[in-house]
Amino acid sequence: MTPAVDSVVLTTLAANPAILPFAILSGLVLAAVALSLAVLCRARTLVRDAMEASRADHAHGEAAVESLRLELNGLAARLQEARLEVPPPAAPGLPRPGLNLSKRSQALRMHRRGDAPVEIASALGVPLQEIDLLLKVHRIVISNI
Repeated sequence: MTPAVDSVVLTTLAANPAILPFAILSGLVLAAVALSLAVLCRARTLVRDAMEASRADHAHGEAAVESLRLELNGLAARLQEARLEVPPPAAPGLPRPGLNLSKRSQALRMHRRGDAPVEIASALGVPLQEIDLLLKVHRIVISNI
């Protein structure tokens, strides 16, 4: 400061001693207002950045949801096509009757003639395992007589 300003300040302070606390108080208030304005500007910037980030996330989320929706619709269409293409499973058929008396006697007659078990099974329409079992049981019965 210049000497003239210093002398004015000193004379003012000498004339009224209560001015110094008010000067300090007004300086502190002015500093608090400046700090408040700075914090307010910073808070406003942070809120704006958060809103922009939120909009970007929202747009990204909407794009992801739309992508998933399209994929789901495609999968639903493929599932519908698959349901139309594949015929429903056939009801399980009734169990085939095993060897009845006439088939049993025919199988034994063919075996006595010398036909192979495979030929007997195909001629009578009976599984080969049943013919083999019949022949084994027949041999056991014959050996016990």
